[in-house]
Amino acid sequence: MKKFSSYFSVGLILIVVAGIINTGFKVQAETQHITWKDLQDVRFKKKFNKQENMFFLYPEFGERVKALEGKVIQIRGYMIPVDPAENVFVLSANPMAACFFCGGSGPESIIQLKLKQPRRFATDEIWTVKGILKLNIDNVEELNYVLQNTEPIKKFN
Repeated sequence: MKKFSSYFSVGLILIVVAGIINTGFKVQAETQHITWKDLQDVRFKKKFNKQENMFFLYPEFGERVKALEGKVIQIRGYMIPVDPAENVFVLSANPMAACFFCGGSGPESIIQLKLKQPRRFATDEIWTVKGILKLNIDNVEELNYVLQNTEPIKKFN
């Protein structure tokens, strides 16, 4: 009798899985709506980079930020086209004149965008975007926050 119930359980699981596959049902990750304040749980430590022969600020992410890694997040900010021809964009908590590169904000106030589909944006357009958050600890060629598979959701200006 135990053997029969085991086979029955396995069979039932297979039927449910087949039903899901046949109906085209997709399990999608839940999107977490975050703000720039959520990304402030980070400290920076100055370390020497032998390859570049100079000092860089390396992030030490707090638990709240670590919990967001690999999650689908949605955030609103100012679009900064760094190199539109190469599809390089940054989302900033502040307009370009006050962003990390030009103003007094910290590196936690910008996110590198890796767009799903290439497109153009104007400087300082306000957008809500969605993508998978990657925390970058040691690649000095990328920002500390990288949003992969980024999709623009809504334009505000």
